[in-house]
Amino acid sequence: VQLQASGGGLVQAGGSLRLSCAASGRTFSSYALGWFRQAPGKEREFVASINWSGGSTYYADSVKGRFTIPRDNAKNTVYLQMNSLKPEDTAVYYCAAAYGLLGSRYRDYDRYGYWGQGTLVTVSS
Repeated sequence: VQLQASGGGLVQAGGSLRLSCAASGRTFSSYALGWFRQAPGKEREFVASINWSGGSTYYADSVKGRFTIPRDNAKNTVYLQMNSLKPEDTAVYYCAAAYGLLGSRYRDYDRYGYWGQGTLVTVSS
């Protein structure tokens, strides 16, 4: 599966952005999907993930209550809705796909075999 992320940009603190990740391939619904981010000088970190059916979602503590990760299997797209953005949310955001069930490894970046190119989100104070 190939992934194409979009929707990044510059936003003021407290604002919102929605990232999109469009996937190619006819078996999109067989993949769990995730978002990770990497800030300058920091390691890549887990943000959110969703299982193949959309029935289970997982969030990093730092974004819980502010971000959501809906998916639309009919459109082969997963989103990251980001509300109440903070300057510390500034990073390059990557979408990723993992075939099958994530199990307990939903936050492990090496569980995901497919990655998009990243989209930059900058939150100004």
